[in-house]
Amino acid sequence: MVRGFALCGILLANVQPIANVDDAMRRSSAALESPWMGMLVEQRFFPIFSLLFGVGFSLLLRSAHDRTANPRVVLLRRLLVLSGLGLAHMLLWRGDILTVYAVVGLLVLLPSTWLPRWAVAVLAAVLAAVALTLYGGGTMLVPALFLLGSALTRYGVVDRIERSARGPAVLGLVLAAGAAPALWWQGGPRAGDSHGLSPALALAVPGLLLAGVYVCVLLLLLRTPLRPALRAVFEPLGRMALTNYLTATVLVLFAVRVLGVPAGSSWTAVFALAGAILAVQWSWSTLWLRRYRQGPLEWLWRWATWARRPPLRRAH
Repeated sequence: MVRGFALCGILLANVQPIANVDDAMRRSSAALESPWMGMLVEQRFFPIFSLLFGVGFSLLLRSAHDRTANPRVVLLRRLLVLSGLGLAHMLLWRGDILTVYAVVGLLVLLPSTWLPRWAVAVLAAVLAAVALTLYGGGTMLVPALFLLGSALTRYGVVDRIERSARGPAVLGLVLAAGAAPALWWQGGPRAGDSHGLSPALALAVPGLLLAGVYVCVLLLLLRTPLRPALRAVFEPLGRMALTNYLTATVLVLFAVRVLGVPAGSSWTAVFALAGAILAVQWSWSTLWLRRYRQGPLEWLWRWATWARRPPLRRAH
């Protein structure tokens, strides 16, 4: 459900960049800016997705340890296949993140499996500090977020996440207390123009804090009567996140180049197109998962990961 929620925000942030792949379109929409997008969307959702990738990687390693004598070979195949999907996706859009995930996974996440969990947690903090101070955040935060997700899994935090509302509530309040001044700093007229601070850093810090707030709020909402509705909305999208992430690019390009949707000219068009694509993806994800265990690309990825064909159809 958290992955599906993050997928919605990622699509909203990516519609305009994907639509503006042509130079002429980019020039025509250069002035398209929104303070609300900068405050609530930009760099707010990829940290969630990156954290979950680290979580899933460690969960897969745990499963592979129980099923094979060479668990890291399984993870290696998984990352190599992901790199292939990312390179193919880059033929459509150079902003693809899957290739970055695969390379960081190979260079950072896979080697970290030989480290004790405390070392993984320390390394995550160090890499986050380096990414923020030297590079202003952005995709340079991916290694730290991968390792943080891995550490949370190895310390058992992920297994206990739904046992109590106290943890998400306290953490959410702490992050919100930090996010408020960070957002004020981001929106201030002097954000990033003094004391050697970059505008990228003024975007990355509140982005990380607000991403944490989003996750904590969602975890709390899942403990309310809203859980069935949230599950119905976000779970199908999240269970087919890879398929939906890649097909979103195709759908945006089709809408812009074939149907002529002006997604690079107004935020109304951006929101309308994102909403339409998510509605289509939710519909096909819901219908597909009634009959099949996984999305089509998730199934192929699993097949390549384990080097044997998994069942696709549900047993009836």
